[in-house]
Amino acid sequence: MQSLTPAFLDQLRFNEAGLIPAIAQDWLDGAVLMVAWMNRESLELTLSNGEAHYWSRSRQELWHKGATSGHTQTVRNIRYDCDADVILLTIEQRGDVACHTGARSCFYENRDQRSEGGPQALPPPADACTELMRVIEHRREHPDEGSYTNKLLEGGDNRILKKIGEESAEFVMACKDNNADEIAGEAADILFHMQVALAHHGVSWRQVQEVLAARRGAPRRHDPSA
Repeated sequence: MQSLTPAFLDQLRFNEAGLIPAIAQDWLDGAVLMVAWMNRESLELTLSNGEAHYWSRSRQELWHKGATSGHTQTVRNIRYDCDADVILLTIEQRGDVACHTGARSCFYENRDQRSEGGPQALPPPADACTELMRVIEHRREHPDEGSYTNKLLEGGDNRILKKIGEESAEFVMACKDNNADEIAGEAADILFHMQVALAHHGVSWRQVQEVLAARRGAPRRHDPSA
């Protein structure tokens, strides 16, 4: 987690009760997982401990998220908004459960009637690649007649990998032509077919994100030929 100074906390605008709303956002796909309240003490505990601490308005006490359930939140980054009256926590959610109902996120309702949440609740909106992978995985589990994705999945590696090769060649040619629109389009095609291959082999998009995140900031690779 970033190192924050007391001057950082001094910038924050707490309300008349000494509280400030805090949004918890997944560190990989950007999904909003929950919103809670923090005061200066809970923020200081969060900064010193590295795990999210909030203030419970109902119990009027400090609340170490996940202390009982085990679903703790490791804080990787903290920002405040332009008015300094809202905090954004970028967190790594242990157990992938942030909601007290057992859902991944508290933001799962999109119907006229409230549900009970839980593990089967709708996932929160996320980045475009994560959303695309969800569609592909849904097609895998619930085939749709006439779906191009299902045709690829039914063809297995032979069909999927052939398309990845074709799209890769088209991406290379687009780069050679230096056409930004074509480069973006061909890159999107590669990503789509790559995700179909991942789904076919049971590899989640999140696994790929975790690998990329682990490589960020890693020691530079040494090229023996250099």
